[in-house]
Amino acid sequence: MSEVVEHLAELTGFRDRDVMDVTLVSALRDLLEPRSVAIYRIVGESGQERWLTRARLEGEQAVASADAFWTEAEHLPALHTQPARLECMRERHVLQNRQGEQWLTLFPLATDREVVGVLELGTDAPLRNSAQRMVGSILRIYHNFQGLLDYSERDTLTGLLNRKTFDESFLKALSELNAPQRQACSLAEDGRRLAGPTAGRQPRYWLGVIDIDHFKSVNDRHGHLIGDEVLLLLSRLMRNSFRFHDLLYRFGGEEFVVLMRCEDDDDAAQAFERLRLNCEQYGFPQVGRITVSIGFTEVRADDAPAGAFERADRAVYHAKAHGRNQVRSHAILVEQGQMRESRQVSAVELF
Repeated sequence: MSEVVEHLAELTGFRDRDVMDVTLVSALRDLLEPRSVAIYRIVGESGQERWLTRARLEGEQAVASADAFWTEAEHLPALHTQPARLECMRERHVLQNRQGEQWLTLFPLATDREVVGVLELGTDAPLRNSAQRMVGSILRIYHNFQGLLDYSERDTLTGLLNRKTFDESFLKALSELNAPQRQACSLAEDGRRLAGPTAGRQPRYWLGVIDIDHFKSVNDRHGHLIGDEVLLLLSRLMRNSFRFHDLLYRFGGEEFVVLMRCEDDDDAAQAFERLRLNCEQYGFPQVGRITVSIGFTEVRADDAPAGAFERADRAVYHAKAHGRNQVRSHAILVEQGQMRESRQVSAVELF
């Protein structure tokens, strides 16, 4: 019992979801000594969902493996390749069956709203009921702690990440930009490393600021409840317009931020243009048509969070001053002489 308590204390001692998943599979490996233990989550757009390996330990592995967070969805296994996982999620109960020389026991991983993945244990013999109950109890604690993280890290209205989580994600991107060049890869189901489309190239990140045009008039004419509905619907349009691994934030009011990884400026511009067009074409109930102005910039290796945000924000103000309902790149505006390069914001000038 003391060993279980120690693992629970370790599990709830982290606020990083990646570390939590690794800690969970490590704890279950120590407690049950299975052949393998892994967490798989569903990612991707509706109808094109894939399995993302969040953490996996097999045999005597000392370090858990995982799919890179920025892996493109098409390089991940399709849902239909794992029918047992789908059944576990659909039925929302523990599923146990024999697969070759081992037994697989699958536990659904759920949020307050939906089942988002599975925990999979591979063992030599069927997992005993007592062991299943222990895993279920640990998963309830895991679920409750994930809920606390959601409460502290997400905007209560839209469910997007909130402003206070931005700096940490930005600094993680910077650490990757400043790391020695390495091959980007994803992991196959059997642990083989598969070179991804970015293999051999350094990552590049873009930060975009999105501002709703004339949002004050929406609140003035229709009231704040309708204004909140507009914000909620825009957040859904953002989820549909960007990829599963793009980080979406609400900074407050009508201001939203996106941190994403792209090949070049054109790819970033296309992603933001997709959101602008989707918003322009959407009919918001009782309000009608609403547009957004968007500014974006590439994240630089020597950036501070405030420095990159300030460049993107200046591009937004340029869009608003020149007709609104536009996407503007800070780099192109500077290149065209429509904007001057501002001084680099110091790393101590954070939000």
